[in-house]
Amino acid sequence: MRWTAPRGVSSSGTGHAINVMARHYPQSTFVEYDINETAITAARTEAVDYGLSNASFETLDVARLPAQPPCDAAFAFDAIHDQVDPAGMLSRVHAALRPGGVFLMVDIKASSDLAHKLDSPFAPWLYSVSTLHCLTVSLAHGGAGLGTVWGQELARQMLADAGFVDIEIHDVPDDPFNCMYVAHKPGS
Repeated sequence: MRWTAPRGVSSSGTGHAINVMARHYPQSTFVEYDINETAITAARTEAVDYGLSNASFETLDVARLPAQPPCDAAFAFDAIHDQVDPAGMLSRVHAALRPGGVFLMVDIKASSDLAHKLDSPFAPWLYSVSTLHCLTVSLAHGGAGLGTVWGQELARQMLADAGFVDIEIHDVPDDPFNCMYVAHKPGS
């Protein structure tokens, strides 16, 4: 199996999730893409420390995510809402999957409807992060500016617009901030 983890415009990840998966699934191949060379260097160092030969890390703007060879699964960790072109990114992920492939996207657990967020104790923090970081990162590059609290309804619609089907949203255990989207590329 070939797995890929596209990362975002402003990702601060260091490949740890890919390295953990590569350790647990040694017969699979994992590739992470990130535009942040520092993050890629940290990911490569950790992979060497773990003795992994099935994880690789490439400096690449995921807006150019290659469609070949197709992957079985793709992952995005709190990254889609930061993208300059999130709809385009979701389409690129869809194109990179084999028929029947799965996209797992961890993103902020929130509603797209402001009225449903007013009672959330996390709303002030989420909107602060959104305003001071996520929106500005995307908008600085002429992007869509979805922001941190783009919401489950908009995320589900954007996934469907990109061609994904059977979209499910799950809670993430012990994480009140995020949810997990599981979306599939139609099979052959």
